[in-house]
Amino acid sequence: MRVLNDAKRVLPGLGLCVAVTAAAISFEAVEAHLFGRAWLEALVLAILLGSAIRTVWTPSQRFFPGIAFGAKTVLEIAVVLLGASLSLATILAAGPGLLFGIAGVVVVAILSSYGIGRALGLHPRMAILVACGNSICGNSAIAATAPVIGADGEDVAASIAFTAVLGVLVVLGLPLLVPLLGLSPMQYGVLAGLTVYAVPQVLAATGPVAMLSVQVGTLVKLVRVLMLGPVVLALSLGASRLREETDEAAPAVTAGDRPTRGSLAIHRLVPWFILAFLALAGLRSAGMIPQLALAPMAETANVLTVVSMAALGLGVDVRSVAKAGARVTLAVVASLLALGAVSLGLIRVLGLA
Repeated sequence: MRVLNDAKRVLPGLGLCVAVTAAAISFEAVEAHLFGRAWLEALVLAILLGSAIRTVWTPSQRFFPGIAFGAKTVLEIAVVLLGASLSLATILAAGPGLLFGIAGVVVVAILSSYGIGRALGLHPRMAILVACGNSICGNSAIAATAPVIGADGEDVAASIAFTAVLGVLVVLGLPLLVPLLGLSPMQYGVLAGLTVYAVPQVLAATGPVAMLSVQVGTLVKLVRVLMLGPVVLALSLGASRLREETDEAAPAVTAGDRPTRGSLAIHRLVPWFILAFLALAGLRSAGMIPQLALAPMAETANVLTVVSMAALGLGVDVRSVAKAGARVTLAVVASLLALGAVSLGLIRVLGLA
């Protein structure tokens, strides 16, 4: 009975999120039909549409439980399903030198980007979102990191909005570096894989250069995406204070519920969905997930992420996002430039021809 009541509470708001999601996916399809590719992904469109709706109309109280459910629980489920996209075989195929190089670039980029964000006055949560979005895989990294550090809707919407715009500019402008820097197809593929946010964007950025650039860029990008798991796990272990800052007051604890002295609840250190994410990644690496199930799981994760972004958009005060705009934009641009410099340094160190 309680489950049924909870379902009734979330249905209005969740239904609104699904409607925004359907509209965002439709607009993405229209983009692809008109321009040959979707410059703004459904994930970004969902936030923009949700924010636009919230700007002109404030939902009544009955919508709030479902919107909150979409922004938190649905997003956590999507993160779990992303674990099925990680395979140990993909990591090993990259080779040890490039693999450790990519990992090093991601770590250095995250630290430098976080430092830039904090120097510009961004809150630690926003600085982490920008750092992970720039350094790993853009929107997906932001979406996966947000629940781990307790980021609110304004932080997520602002960081995704600005990284989305910059992502399009990177796709358009990155090929210009080939003649300017004298990059070979191999070198450019590595650079694109290390700097472009999404796998489809890597294809768009490398396609005009060479097929070798496409192949190398895609491989590097996939290995870079694999860093999301370790990074999110590290954040879940080290960012408990940030999560607690957004927690509601804890309910009263009865005598029977009190933990014993010295005990430590694992869920306080690592959120449940991170444990499930790692478990699913382990099953994928062990070959225990049927190949036919991988594509549907990836697509489901993508759709659920869009639903959660719609929920975040519906809960966003646009004025708060606009207020943070200049600093976030500067932080994203400076972080991306730092990532590009580190990536070029790796290319030189590895002596790629």
